[in-house]
Amino acid sequence: MESADGSLQPVTVATRIFIARLAGLGVIDPNGDQVGRVRDVVVRQHPAAPGLPSGQPPRVLGLVVEIQHRRRIFVPIGRMQSVDPDAIVLSTGTVNLRRFEQRGGEQLVLGELLDRPVLVGPAKTPATVVDVAMEQTRTRDWEVSRIAVREHAAGRLGGRLPGRRGHVRQVDWSEVGGLAQPGGEQGAAHLLAVIGAMRAADLASTLHDLPPQRRQEVARALDDDRLADVLQELPEEEQIEIIGWLDEERAADVLEEMDTDDAADLLAELPPEEQERLLTLMTPAEAAPVRRLMTYAKGTAGSLMTSEPVILGPDATIAEALARIRDPNLTPALASQVYVCRPPAATPTGRYLGVAHFQRLLREPPSDLVGAVTDDDIDPLYPDTPIAEVTRHLAAYNLVACAVVDDTLRLVGAVTVDDILDALLPEDWRETAHG
Repeated sequence: MESADGSLQPVTVATRIFIARLAGLGVIDPNGDQVGRVRDVVVRQHPAAPGLPSGQPPRVLGLVVEIQHRRRIFVPIGRMQSVDPDAIVLSTGTVNLRRFEQRGGEQLVLGELLDRPVLVGPAKTPATVVDVAMEQTRTRDWEVSRIAVREHAAGRLGGRLPGRRGHVRQVDWSEVGGLAQPGGEQGAAHLLAVIGAMRAADLASTLHDLPPQRRQEVARALDDDRLADVLQELPEEEQIEIIGWLDEERAADVLEEMDTDDAADLLAELPPEEQERLLTLMTPAEAAPVRRLMTYAKGTAGSLMTSEPVILGPDATIAEALARIRDPNLTPALASQVYVCRPPAATPTGRYLGVAHFQRLLREPPSDLVGAVTDDDIDPLYPDTPIAEVTRHLAAYNLVACAVVDDTLRLVGAVTVDDILDALLPEDWRETAHG
């Protein structure tokens, strides 16, 4: 095909794919077996003057696909046979399982180009990248063809108006300046619109693989409770890094949203003076259980337990107990049983009476009292119980959680099987999972 100036241009197929819609799609082999899920798309810019597009469109190299154990691999774009509404079909089931490592000159479309500030057209209108489209050429290569941008709303003098959003439009890649140069400070709104609905563990994996500056931008854009969930899924080094990026008041707010045992573990890795500053900024009610957990020796039930299990008095109804364990914020292990105690119901409680297992609760009339179905046959653990003994206890009684009491039989917390796994796995297991 000839352009207006008579030069030859490649003929592209009609299919144009906006890359943001690929995020999270399943990747399947020709037999219909799932290989993994798309987490990003890798492109390479052609050399050009800084900030200006080159004479050739950026080439699409391949997909970053997350497989089992949150491992990310690279799948060349030539292996992509078709894109269905729910999945990408590969032309072959053979993939290289080597961990994906970004090379010089490569860019991640979702991780690095979304939200990037750019200049559009001859007037160099300030804008933000919202999405990137790719098309297949006659040679069956894939190239970046169009960029969806949101132009900045401007006042009469051309300045951007605070709080105003410009309209979104598609432009040819060649009209956009600033794609090839190293990313400066940028927001994270459009990236979070694409990845924000991921499970916390998957979002943590995505965050782990972003360049440090981009990771910082995304972390700062997350809500406190969402960031708290994600932090709990990251290696300790990255938890400390992200907390260090936040101002101390925001860091304290995020620590308040974390599970008490995870907050205590994170604070324990910080210098004592920083620990105290953050604990002082937390509300007294949130800081108190964290301080208590930090007093227990490492490698004991006390150091592993959460101080916020589901606690009810013996005169609560089974209907109340079932309502409490339906809380979607509870882990399956914590939702498996209700701890029955004399008042007060916050740890450290009154005398511990026993546990009501959720399976028993499901079999009894909702109006019956929890005290009538309380199991007191299994002895609780103590804060100084070693991890090895905790593990044997859970295995011996086929439990996923167990009560922890003090010397006066007041409930101080509960140890869950996921707490034990965290302690028994190698220290770098999260990094291995992300690798």
